[in-house]
Amino acid sequence: MKKITLLFAVSMLLFSCAPKEKRLTLVDSNGLMNQVLVVMDYDSWKGVEGQAVKNVINERVVGLPQKEPHLDAIQIPTNAFKNLFLSQKSILHVSIGDKNEFTVRTDVYARPQKIITITATDSESLIKEINNRKDEILTTFRDFDIKATQYRLLKKQFNTKKSATLYKLGISMQIPSKYRMVDDTGDFLWLRQHLHEGQSMNLLIYELPINSVEDEEGKNINSVRDTIGKKFIPGQFEGSYYITEQAFTPITNTIEMAGLKTYETRGKWEVKNDFMAGPFLNYTLVDKVNNRLIVLEGFAYAPAVNKRNYMFEIEAVLKTLKLNPKTD
Repeated sequence: MKKITLLFAVSMLLFSCAPKEKRLTLVDSNGLMNQVLVVMDYDSWKGVEGQAVKNVINERVVGLPQKEPHLDAIQIPTNAFKNLFLSQKSILHVSIGDKNEFTVRTDVYARPQKIITITATDSESLIKEINNRKDEILTTFRDFDIKATQYRLLKKQFNTKKSATLYKLGISMQIPSKYRMVDDTGDFLWLRQHLHEGQSMNLLIYELPINSVEDEEGKNINSVRDTIGKKFIPGQFEGSYYITEQAFTPITNTIEMAGLKTYETRGKWEVKNDFMAGPFLNYTLVDKVNNRLIVLEGFAYAPAVNKRNYMFEIEAVLKTLKLNPKTD
């Protein structure tokens, strides 16, 4: 009886450990930011089903000077999905099969990994499912890539304890160590990461009185940005400074960030009386408890090259925001 009890206990222990052991053997995933491996037979990829997939992943990213897609695709046929391809970070598997199915799985063959599988019984049903799931497909891969980017970029962090502004505003963020301080007044923080050939990514952090945004839709956020730009972000020539580009109307949406109502604005910036320009991303958080607006903004300067991934990295950094008790 004791032997049976012992064997049962050991078998239960092994059974309970098996899933954990399996997870420990997962390899590290690979794949670039905003890149998806599409597993789909060649004829379907070249046909109407493939066009439906391309319409989803090629949707234009808002707020960029150049036309850039949400996702870059690598396509392989189903029979090639093995070996190194199994460790791709983001995978979209599309096929015609015995049933209609849409599934999202995490860390199946590698870690971190997200796999979306879309199956339908015929071409018409498959195309309909792809179209109906468009937003879910993009959001799933985008949110996953944000977290993967945060994990990758934030292993080496900027010492935010050095910032008087972050301390005063009661803000903590995970900022990559490659950023350098341009200005830190205690009320306004400007950080810059130099890239190459004069290119850069920039972060701005400050607060405003809560009545600075006069309406429920945040329509005057851009005029407030221009005031801040004139005061804190000078250009290279006298009388030049950072403003919202006049020829392009930014797009503002209301989201939630750090538990607060937030205006998310995407658009283009320029330097008044100069020829510099590029994309920006602005988060204006409504902090009613402290009667203020918290403003996080990032912008990139990278002439003549694509900027999607630069702005994506900036978004990943800004979304690490945490609110601490405010210090007066």
